Formats: sequence, C-alpha cells, structure tokens
Amino acid sequence: MPKFYARRRLGFLAAFTGLIASAGLLNGPAASAALPTPVSAATARTYLASLTVAAENRTGYNRDLFPHWITQSGTCNTRETVLKRDGTNVVTDSSCAATSGSWYSPYDGATWSAASDLDIDHLVPLAEAWDSGAGSWTTARRQVFANDLTRPQLIAVTDNVNQSKGDQDPATWMPSRTAYRCTYVRAWVQVKYYYDLSVDSAEKSALQGYLATC
Repeated sequence: MPKFYARRRLGFLAAFTGLIASAGLLNGPAASAALPTPVSAATARTYLASLTVAAENRTGYNRDLFPHWITQSGTCNTRETVLKRDGTNVVTDSSCAATSGSWYSPYDGATWSAASDLDIDHLVPLAEAWDSGAGSWTTARRQVFANDLTRPQLIAVTDNVNQSKGDQDPATWMPSRTAYRCTYVRAWVQVKYYYDLSVDSAEKSALQGYLATC
C-alpha cells in the first residue's frame, strides 16, 4: 500500500512535469535515458519514403520467438545493461541487478529511484516487428532485434507507461511528453529502415505528420 501511494504521488508529479515540458518550459534533466541518438528528421523522412507499405499480419506471433534479455557482458543481461546505461549513479550487485540509482523516463517525465518501477521498452514492439516482416526471420535475427543496443531500439521508461503502449505504433500511441516525440519517431523510422520492416498506411501517415514538425 505505501508503494501504491508513493506511485500515485509520483504519477501526479510526472503528469505535471510532462505538462510543463510539453509547453516548452522544461527540458529533460541530465539523467535522461541514453538512447543511441537516432538519425536526423531529414534522414528519417528519406528512410520513411523508402519503406514498403503493407497490411500487417500477426498470424503465428509468440513473444518467445524473440529471445530477449540475453547475456551481454559478464553477469549482465540486456535489461540490466540498459538500466545501467540509462540511469544516473546506478549501483549493481554481483549479479548485475541494480540496487540503487536514478532513472528519468523521457516518455512521461517521471523520475524513479527503484529499478522495479522501470520497463525496458522495445521502441518498435516485438509484435509490431512480427506484423511488419519479422515473422519470416530466423530466430537468431529476432534475437538480435530484441536485444539491439546499437540502434535506438531499447530504452528504460516508466513501467505502466510501457504497458499502456503495448504493441501500438505511432498511429495510435505516442509519448505523452511532446518534447520527446520527434526523437521517438526518428528512432522508430531508423529501426524499421535498418531491419527492412514495412509500415502500414495509418502508421506511415502518422510518422509523416510528426516528422513534418521536427
């Protein structure tokens, strides 16, 4: 119960912070998640124009077909590696679990001090990738996609925000913090382009609209 109360208070503060940020009065703090810098808006627009437009197909999808949170280095798996990368003053134990630190979620403007309050978001969701062409990949390629630390594909964010996003694309879901939306769509297009994934018509229209304002 105490945690729930704390989460509600922090949720209110996050919403207020996000509102200020969307008005252009506040930028994310230095603890902002260290997502690999995506391509420029101009490059993203060029990439988007080259993507195949196709209807999505989820037949046969299973999350387990994308092996994720594999070992990256020593005892650290992908989730733990992203938590260390995206946090400030992160302390880990011998198994690489984060025991303390601070994490800023750029999707909603919330700051957390417990790793359990964060999810690692697949910016292009696994189900979305499957719908867009990953169903024909080998398991090895799906594993690379699900653990990609090089492209702007993995980011630590508030857990319930990630859960509300689910497998939605930018036609139906975007970060509530408007200051981050340009970064988000640039990253989305870069990942889709790199992995040669298609877009559906509503998704492409939404991306074009957001990129036009970057």
